Amino acid sequence: MAHGWIILDKPLGLGSTQGVAAVKRNLREAGYGKKVKVGHGGTLDPLATGVLPIALGEATKLAGRMLDATKTYQFTVRFGEQTDTLDLEGAVIATSDVRPSRADVEAVLPRFTGPIEQVPPAYSALKVDGERAYDLARAGVDVQLKVRSVTILDLQLQDFDAEAGATLLAKVSKGTYIRSLARDIAHACGSCGTVTMLRRVQAGPFDLSHAISLDKLNEFGKGAPLEQILLPLEAGLDDIPAIDLTPEQARAVRQGRVLTGMPHEDGLYWARLGTVPVALVELSDQEVRVVRGFNLSDVAE
Repeated sequence: MAHGWIILDKPLGLGSTQGVAAVKRNLREAGYGKKVKVGHGGTLDPLATGVLPIALGEATKLAGRMLDATKTYQFTVRFGEQTDTLDLEGAVIATSDVRPSRADVEAVLPRFTGPIEQVPPAYSALKVDGERAYDLARAGVDVQLKVRSVTILDLQLQDFDAEAGATLLAKVSKGTYIRSLARDIAHACGSCGTVTMLRRVQAGPFDLSHAISLDKLNEFGKGAPLEQILLPLEAGLDDIPAIDLTPEQARAVRQGRVLTGMPHEDGLYWARLGTVPVALVELSDQEVRVVRGFNLSDVAE
């Protein structure tokens, strides 16, 4: 049984669900059949590239946690035109003769660092009265989405070209729309803008150093060892500390019982027996409670 992570460097034009489908297809071709659960940890638009964490088996229990993780994006905003989708997929709806300078862009970045409010793009997967916003927008409906609070943890100008625009690196909280951030930066510069390049370089504990190409994934389907592309389940927990359990404690945790007298600081941990993950746990007042258990006892004992 396969448990762990495949970190796909998603190519341009491939949707996140297509990335998951590619993993499922290669698993079938490699003889795993349909037994392995597969899910992704954070959608990437077809016009975006980069880190797409795909969870297998018990790691799918951590996919929701990956959705909440901080993410880092590299993106380019070209000034002078704004499309309805805020990227190259859409139709131009606004133009401006203003072309900001490097200094102009650098001057507004502090306004977009820290807690900010932004309006998500009309072309997004958010729901309005039970309908996806992008479906309504494509049908010609004037979509009005609510302002949301997000946090830009870091924002840096990496490159600037008078024609191509500004290339930035942003580390952001969950719920942040980079296309909206680019739009608002352009407006703050007195212009308008469109995202011409968007690449996710980090998602939670995973970055591009962990990622494999679609070609590398397809090699697995043709007979290459799974170990060449699969990261262990605990790789998705690298950003939190581990607690070592005794066999007796591990049995108690697997049964959902509360452990007491654990001399650790309050917080989120992953509990392990030897090297095998047992559960994601919350520790409070020296008591350990299970958040998500992992069904890996067949490996552990």
